[in-house]
Amino acid sequence: MKVSNMEKSKDLERGLGQRHIEMIAIGGCIGTGLFMGSGKAISLAGPGILFIYALTGFILYFVMRAMGELLLYNLEYKSFVDFAEDILGPTAGFFVGWSYWFVWIVAAIAEIIAISGYISFWLPNLPHWISAVCIILLLLTLNLLTVKAFGELEFWMAIIKVVAIVGLIFLGLYLCVTGFVSPTGIQAKVSNLWSYGGFMPHGVTGLLAGLQMTIFAFAGMEIIGTMMAETRNPKVMLPDAIHKIPMRIMIFYVGTILVLMMVTPWTDISPDESPFVGMFSLIGMVSAASIVNLVVISSATSSSNSGIYATSRMLYGLAKQHHAPAVFGRLSSHKIPSGGIFLGTGLILSAALILTNTQSMMSAFELVGSVAAIIFIFIWSMILIAYLVYCKRLPQAHDESEFKMPLSKTMPYVSFAFFAIVIYALSLSEDTRIALYALPIWFLVLGLIYFFKTRNNPYHQKFVEQFREKVIAQNAAAEKYRARAR
Repeated sequence: MKVSNMEKSKDLERGLGQRHIEMIAIGGCIGTGLFMGSGKAISLAGPGILFIYALTGFILYFVMRAMGELLLYNLEYKSFVDFAEDILGPTAGFFVGWSYWFVWIVAAIAEIIAISGYISFWLPNLPHWISAVCIILLLLTLNLLTVKAFGELEFWMAIIKVVAIVGLIFLGLYLCVTGFVSPTGIQAKVSNLWSYGGFMPHGVTGLLAGLQMTIFAFAGMEIIGTMMAETRNPKVMLPDAIHKIPMRIMIFYVGTILVLMMVTPWTDISPDESPFVGMFSLIGMVSAASIVNLVVISSATSSSNSGIYATSRMLYGLAKQHHAPAVFGRLSSHKIPSGGIFLGTGLILSAALILTNTQSMMSAFELVGSVAAIIFIFIWSMILIAYLVYCKRLPQAHDESEFKMPLSKTMPYVSFAFFAIVIYALSLSEDTRIALYALPIWFLVLGLIYFFKTRNNPYHQKFVEQFREKVIAQNAAAEKYRARAR
């Protein structure tokens, strides 16, 4: 049985081409978690944060491979919410869809907070709420344009990020090769990685402490899985974008942080500001610091823009599944789900106005980032659970897949173990522990809404019956296939 919410997927314009998907995928790998949160992560873990970035990227690559195989199994899936509902049932689709909508609202709030902090680098006396309002109004306007306009904006913003990071890496290497000495007497050299307390100055505890910011840095990587309905050739574009993830992680995360700590000892990196801006300020290149600050503002704006895009498309899909009010399933004359865009920007604006008036911008960023990190872990885990069920219930589809996940029998469980370690790490800090308390409240609210909304809904009852019949049929077919294989 095909998922029932696919009937009108043609309403969304397939306006995203190969270059758009390529650069949006790169943009999903480079966000505020790297530009702003890396300072906090480095202060907690020291040079050992390189291992955490590499390990997190390694795990999430397999999550993306699982997502890719599932999306290409049925090209009528518009996003991972669709395969969660089709494979795990309507309850899973409801929880995953609304959680992904909520987490991008939270993530966008974190980005707006970061932007307000970046702008204060130039305008320290400007109230944070003014910059927050201006950015959100700009993003609202941009998202109401066509999806092609969104793709073009993300393309050029991603280009800026890539050029800036590659430039940073080459400049850092040049400073190390030439033995540059900063005005404070610090020489740029490779040995700075271990000369200040060793590679893991805070031991395993420090590595655990750095996990939260690292998880948030990678949040958004799965956004390419929400673009299936608006890409021209998903069978080619999706695998190509996922295949390049390891290279991007090594360059944009490991490479950048490695060079950063060679030029600036980790002990001199402030946890309360962007280490990229701080590096240029430290070596006396104030004008370059301003340029990098502009780049990180562009990065945060891009991430916020992606967040609004993701929430509006997710709400559109939920409305088509009868999990959200029908008004959010309507498209504008530009084939844009404008209702979801207005709702998302309104919520982001209201929360950002509150949080940008707190005394510590980094504390607000860390709190919001922790909440987002936990929900992203839930989303990634549900992708893996759906994948395991797919392998069991649809073994023939898995065996014949042209984009089969490598190490499919072991890596889902390795990933679950890693996510459990991240949750444990979040429980160790008082600053991040509060985020763990928020998650059960969110799921309780969702559970109550789902119960009262669906218990008397004839559409839902019919879909549940169809889902049960489909599962029985698939299990029977799977047994026959395995019997033939034996």
